[in-house]
Amino acid sequence: MKLSFAKQDKPRSRIVLGAAVAALLPGLAQAQQAGGASGIEEILVTAQRREERLQDVPIAISAISAEQIERRRIDNVLDLKSLAPNLMVSRYPNSNVVSQVAIRGGVTVNAAMYWEPSTGMYLDGVYLGKAVGSVFDVVDIERIEVLRGPQGTLYGRNTMAGAVNLITRKPSGEFSGSATVELGNYDHRVEKFSVDLPKVGIARMSFGVRSESRDGLVDLESGSPGTELDSRDNFGARFALGLDISDCVVADYRFDYTDVDQMPPHSQLYSVTPSNALFTAAAAYASREREDSVATNWPGYEQLELKGHALTLGWDINDTNTLKSITSYRDLRNDDSVDLDGVPLTIATANRISDYDQTSQELQWIGSTSRLHYVLGLYYYEDDGYTINPHVFFFGTDSSQYGFGAEAMAAYAQFDFRATDALTLTAGLRYTDEDKDTERYKTVTGAGAPIARVEADASFSDTTPMASAAYRFSDQLNVYLKYSEGFKSGGFMGEAGNAVEAVTPYDPEEQSTWEVGAKMSSADGQLQLNTAAFHNEIDDMHVNQFTGLPGVSVVRNAGQATTQGVEIEGIWLPTDALRLQLSYGYLDAEWDEFMEAPAVGQPISNVADNRSFPHAPEHTLNLMADARLAQTAWGELRALADYSYTASFYAYAYQLETIDTRRATAGNTEVDAYGLLNLRLSLSEIPVGGPGSAEFTLWARNVTDEQDPVNFIDFGPGFFSNYTLAYFQEPRTYGASFSYRW
Repeated sequence: MKLSFAKQDKPRSRIVLGAAVAALLPGLAQAQQAGGASGIEEILVTAQRREERLQDVPIAISAISAEQIERRRIDNVLDLKSLAPNLMVSRYPNSNVVSQVAIRGGVTVNAAMYWEPSTGMYLDGVYLGKAVGSVFDVVDIERIEVLRGPQGTLYGRNTMAGAVNLITRKPSGEFSGSATVELGNYDHRVEKFSVDLPKVGIARMSFGVRSESRDGLVDLESGSPGTELDSRDNFGARFALGLDISDCVVADYRFDYTDVDQMPPHSQLYSVTPSNALFTAAAAYASREREDSVATNWPGYEQLELKGHALTLGWDINDTNTLKSITSYRDLRNDDSVDLDGVPLTIATANRISDYDQTSQELQWIGSTSRLHYVLGLYYYEDDGYTINPHVFFFGTDSSQYGFGAEAMAAYAQFDFRATDALTLTAGLRYTDEDKDTERYKTVTGAGAPIARVEADASFSDTTPMASAAYRFSDQLNVYLKYSEGFKSGGFMGEAGNAVEAVTPYDPEEQSTWEVGAKMSSADGQLQLNTAAFHNEIDDMHVNQFTGLPGVSVVRNAGQATTQGVEIEGIWLPTDALRLQLSYGYLDAEWDEFMEAPAVGQPISNVADNRSFPHAPEHTLNLMADARLAQTAWGELRALADYSYTASFYAYAYQLETIDTRRATAGNTEVDAYGLLNLRLSLSEIPVGGPGSAEFTLWARNVTDEQDPVNFIDFGPGFFSNYTLAYFQEPRTYGASFSYRW
């Protein structure tokens, strides 16, 4: 199933049109009358470090409630996909435990741990420092908030594109719980259990576990090492403790644990230029259609163990002032092996053995007066890691290793002043100082030059302001204008191909954003419509480039870029029995400056007109219908249809037209537009006796069985043969689940 959108020559006029539509739509919302619906549920968010109604926050934010998380089967960040406008979430090409999150064209496409994401991910207020390990099952998740645009004041570190907040449920202090068993094709199996214990003294406790297993989506043929690829075998657990120390002092401790031991995705050879006998032999295995049975000659596996601790202390000094401390420690071990060439020949293999830990401490003072809200904060973050990354190539081996570390300190303040009953003015400022260090070592046999162990360090700092004005025309209409800046510090290229490059830092990435938005709802509460238009200017954007040298992928500062677009989110309840939901994002992303030699022997110049913008589809769309079909003595029968569409996009910032034969061409790794349809039919509130009720569900994902590539790795001409690997959309899956809640 595919949708198509006609392109226009004047994208900027679309933004103006979008803003005009945003101004006109409130009248439609006010006029909309549908009988019988009880109204859209009110969602409270903490995007500004205090609890507020979603419709009151002058930020482009999407919030997914616990009910929607359950109905749409959102188990981890990958399931967000395009649920928010201009949001793309996908797996890193050769790993099932690494996510690529792109918001409004801001993305980090490399999974190496010396890279840092462009979108900040937070779990119960704790920043998660790396993309590796970001695909984990969050047990007892209560709400997900997706903040679009720079969040440089209140969130700070690496929130250039935005932030994703995962908020788990606090222990209730009352005995309750749930248990779920889920079965599906490919021998898919999930068991979930969660329980809240009765309050004992000042203590409230809850814990939950989730176990998942699934056979591989790709079978390995006889003679290959192993039997399958792209399997699932993971376990997640969570423990939460709340201590009501006094009427004004509360302590909340969280522990999360993830253990993964499964097979990685198949790196399917998509295309290759036969340049010698070996690559001619490899070309016989190339296919542009998804293969479900393949042969390899290198063992694959992915293992990850993640432990996270977080302690939040809250002291209500009085009715209007609260002091909060958030202390965290996270420890990660990752070990994987991939057959990078995807064929039963020794062309390229890789292992990654990583050890990483992070510590953070944040202090917040949150308060208010009759007309002023304020947040003051101090933040400290430290991480340290080391990766052993050996490769075996057709011409030899390397023993690539790199260490990385960061120490960051920040101070911030934000003030919201209610100038009148309708007008609120906001100003914020954050100062960040980061120290980065690196260690690089590499030996090579067969090709390339070794790197004796080298070390370096560098410091980066920036001040990021924000200002906004929000005007409430009525209880049903809020509009806002916002200016904000984001900062992503520089660093070192852990996989650098020579000693000089290894100790030479790349520059920070900076972004400034203008945004105008409107949040609207009908007087009867049955229609809600939020719109935003934005304009981003990005300096020194970090892009990934394969050099063709063995095991070398480097960070480049790509000059200047502009991204802009329009976002629409809507919810309509025509009746109590039907919920309709829309999310649409339009994105225009282009380079203004990309300095590179256009061809051999030519001087460095601006080649922006001939460079693709990575992970920036022009259109993203999500449509959802959730209907109550019948209310019976056996329970409530409901059906849900969830459709998402992503327009075509490029995987890397490569040349659009092949002018320089030394460099890769973007069209080789262009992902075609695709749509995904998920369906669900459930019977809930089934009276089965005892203190609770049951639910039985039939579900199917990717119903139309779309099986096109959704990501690529292109080694480029520097790897002798334009070797390109494809990673495909998961095929149709289906199954049933049974839950009991009390």
